[in-house]
Order: sequence, then structure tokens, then C-alpha cells
Amino acid sequence: MVDIQPLSRLKEQDILALNEAHVRETSHLEPAEYQAMVAGAFYACGVAPAQAFLIAFDETADYKSPNFLWFRDRYQSFAYIDRVITAESARGQGLARALYNDLFAKARALGKPCVTCEVNIDPPNPGSDAFHARMGFSEVGTGVLKSGKLVRYMVKQLA
Repeated sequence: MVDIQPLSRLKEQDILALNEAHVRETSHLEPAEYQAMVAGAFYACGVAPAQAFLIAFDETADYKSPNFLWFRDRYQSFAYIDRVITAESARGQGLARALYNDLFAKARALGKPCVTCEVNIDPPNPGSDAFHARMGFSEVGTGVLKSGKLVRYMVKQLA
């Protein structure tokens, strides 16, 4: 069983270091930005000691990410996965799957009809593509970010 904990219980510097190790797939976070994200998140949990974490927002969040706004323009109610990272040393242990399932349970309990996310097309992220397909996500659109990244918008409908 995976011991999922609120990010507030994990060491901030360890989570920021894990994020920085995967900045190509996500984006850099300053401590104040990270703290604001956690404070405003619908879901902000991880696995100690900074083996994996997931931050998600719902449609009520005051969040300016273009990917989040894409979903907010199209969906009345949802939970949006902003970032999920698993440390290289912890891959294959089911940590991301456990975090996603925990998020799905919270979203269902609070009446969210779907969970959304984006996956990079360019630069490619085949591991994330395969993972999201296994978790039941389907593509609902694409977008080009200011950075030049091409992304695939994905949705998992919750029963």
C-alpha cells in the first residue's frame, strides 16, 4: 500500500528538487509559486520522501495556466492535473497510479464528472502517453503554448 500524504507534510525543498529534475516535462517552480499552488489546489499530495507528487485544481481555482484555462473554457466542472512527477528511482512501483486513483476518488466524492490533464506532444513524452491511456484518458484537443510546446488535452470521465 502506498502512503499518500498531503504535500504540506512533505519537505518543500525535496518536492521542489523533484520538480526541478523534471522541469523539461513540467516547468520551474519558485518556492512562493509552489506554496501558492498547494494552497489553492483541489488536490496536493505526495509520497514521502519526495518519491512522487500530484497537484490538481478544480474549475473554481484562481489559476492562470493556459492549459487549465483551456479546460475551464470548455468544462463546467472538472479536476485538472497540473503536474504529476515520480522520481526515476521510484518508477514502476505504482506511485503515480495510486495518486491518480486517490484523486479520482476525491473528485467522484465531490461530484466532479471528469479529470483532465495535458500531455506533451512536442517534446514527446511516450511514457506519459502510455500511462494516461492505461488510466482511461482520451484526447479531446490539442494546443500550442507560448513556449512552443505542443500538447494533447486529455479527459477521463468518472462514473
